Amino acid sequence: MSNQYYAKQINDIVKEVKKAVIGKDAIIIKTLLAILCKGHILIEDIPGVGKTTMALAFSKALSLDHNRMQFTPDVLPSDITGFSVYNKAKNVFEFRPGVAFCNLFLADEINRTSSKTQSALLELMEEKSITVDGNTYKLPEPYTVIATQNPIGSAGTHNLPDSQLDRFMIKLSMGYPEFDDEVAILKAKFNAAPLENVQAVVNADIISELQEHIASIYIDDRIYEYIVKLSSATRNHPLIKLGISPRGTLALMQISKGIAVAMGRDYVIPDDVSYICRDVFEHRIILNSKAKLSDMTAADVISEIIKTTPAPGIGEN
Repeated sequence: MSNQYYAKQINDIVKEVKKAVIGKDAIIIKTLLAILCKGHILIEDIPGVGKTTMALAFSKALSLDHNRMQFTPDVLPSDITGFSVYNKAKNVFEFRPGVAFCNLFLADEINRTSSKTQSALLELMEEKSITVDGNTYKLPEPYTVIATQNPIGSAGTHNLPDSQLDRFMIKLSMGYPEFDDEVAILKAKFNAAPLENVQAVVNADIISELQEHIASIYIDDRIYEYIVKLSSATRNHPLIKLGISPRGTLALMQISKGIAVAMGRDYVIPDDVSYICRDVFEHRIILNSKAKLSDMTAADVISEIIKTTPAPGIGEN
């Protein structure tokens, strides 16, 4: 298949999701590329800006089996992973799958539940499997978690563990819509339910094909070095207490390949890396007290690192 074929498949999916999510094209593309790069997505924002609608639109456009869990303080780990039930007639324990057994798992307001329940997501996000009573059960492929969380400090929220944050490929924020976009949202709601207009344009087989193609995209040694330089800069920065882990470096490489495919190329250029770097790095670094005193945010520090890290001279042909 040609590069244009794969770029068209990505564009067709984006077009469908845009029927339900208006004015957030960049967020839609980044979310889709994370899915196609076998990553998980964390969306942090205030309630009511369309986080859940976007996740449901993706499940329809991608023709994926999906489940949704509203995380509240009383949700238990077994609700997510599943549990064993004794079958008296057969004299055996039978496994009952939890809500996470699907292709696309929407974890709504994940930071409203307990740390113990949050931690139940760790294995399934990393290993794509769940262990219950010593038995391991594989999750279906493809598998993606789209988690939403309210801003830190909101009533009833609990900070996600650093180890869990590191398992999300990217963290996004949708933000309020622009004036004209919000008018369009009102009109769309008046005429019909926007989600009903979203049609399936691909299936699991095509998604797997796209994932394999993205994984095969060429990266020059100078691009590998550029990615590692960006990660290393976070580990040595005077305002950062905890820098990017090797998992974060790998995530940046993977999704940079996805951007290249979306642009119709079979190779990565530095602009692909710098474009998505903030979304991959921001939730992974921890600033020190100097940064807080200087009123510097994680986004500010990463932007500075991107500007001061020399990019290799590789461009589009």
